[in-house]
Amino acid sequence: MVEEKLEFGGTKGAIGLILFSHFVPFYFLLSLQYNSGGLYVPSSFNQLIADLKESCSPTWSAFFLYTGFCLLQLVFAAILPGLQIKGLPVPTENNRQYTYNCNALASWYVTLVLVAVLHLTGILKLTILADQLGSVLCVAVIVGDIVSVIIHVYAIQTKQTCRMTHLPLYDFFMGVWLNPRIKFLGQEIDLKMLAEVRLSWLLLFLLIVSAALKQYEAFGVISWPMLLVLTAQLLYINACMKGEECIPTTWDIFYEKWGWMLIYWNLAGVPFVYCFQAHYILVNSLRTQQPTENISTVLMIIFFIILILAYYVWDSSLSQKIRFRMQQQGIDIARNAFPQMPWNVIQNPKYLKTECGSPLLIDGYWKYCRKPAYTADICMSTLWGLSCYQWPGLLPYFYPIFFFCMIIHRYTRDMARCQVKYGKDWTTYCQRVPYAFIPGLI
Repeated sequence: MVEEKLEFGGTKGAIGLILFSHFVPFYFLLSLQYNSGGLYVPSSFNQLIADLKESCSPTWSAFFLYTGFCLLQLVFAAILPGLQIKGLPVPTENNRQYTYNCNALASWYVTLVLVAVLHLTGILKLTILADQLGSVLCVAVIVGDIVSVIIHVYAIQTKQTCRMTHLPLYDFFMGVWLNPRIKFLGQEIDLKMLAEVRLSWLLLFLLIVSAALKQYEAFGVISWPMLLVLTAQLLYINACMKGEECIPTTWDIFYEKWGWMLIYWNLAGVPFVYCFQAHYILVNSLRTQQPTENISTVLMIIFFIILILAYYVWDSSLSQKIRFRMQQQGIDIARNAFPQMPWNVIQNPKYLKTECGSPLLIDGYWKYCRKPAYTADICMSTLWGLSCYQWPGLLPYFYPIFFFCMIIHRYTRDMARCQVKYGKDWTTYCQRVPYAFIPGLI
């Protein structure tokens, strides 16, 4: 009996997405290696295999770099101080409320200091990630796949499954275990939170910094396009760390199971696909030996202004909604992590009461449109692609286009799910807040 609605087209869709998700990061790597980020077209299948072996073969140094990073974050999650936050009650686990030790911010700062010390002293130059990008990618993909299999088999063997469809490949793709936890150094670590908040975003930032340092090493300067990508990711990742206490109430943690989709994309997909623009800028600046030529100062200023405005709306709008949700749960936690955006908490917010008991926020940004954070997210992802305008090409725009399609798909799913959950209250809400993304337009 199917216990949840199938998404992504069931088994065939899951297989297609697994293959596509493996293809994308390796194709991007080959395009960087053999065509400076342009479209990679091998002359034959044998040439493809030869290029993969040459540029993406796993090495022991790549293995120790990647697994050492993951182990270090696991240690930090266990030993560093943080806030103890309770998540939402889990209906499929008798309304159990899990406690989360939110110390990602401490891990973020300690990691940055440690990496800076290792790089500046020459003990471990961070540029090694740029030099061994393909090998580290291969290790990350292998680790992601192995962890997915282990988690899946262990959950079934120990009967810690929920919402099974009994379609083996689809269940493997979506996951069967909601809250995988392990005991480590005397602490209970939530693996899904660890991977989603730290492993993916911290590694992404280090990959981007490695590209920036490699450019500086070659030219004694970091170009404005590289700084734009670096700034965008720094703001985004820092926001995830400083607002970790808000994450236990989000859909990914509360509802999504930890299957191949989340595991692979957290451990390999996100860091190695999202860092493409930085490495595209790097390889083209090395190819042309002109990292700062043909850059419009006015255009870069405009890009930075749009980035800051989009980040502000994204950070503050998400904070408004999640803080509202936390207030409804009786959770009132104030943090002073930098930067705190103005208007990130609504005092005495207006909301619609619903028959299902979950109120709908109609205040702050959320009285103007239903998805203000999605709009800001799309703006920021588009800027990642535009940062590469100096060298015309198609691949830097893959992620913004992919992200836009994903957001639209997620929005349609959200609308359908909310219509079922709230019924006539959702219709009333949509009449009250008629615009989805941009007030007055759409």
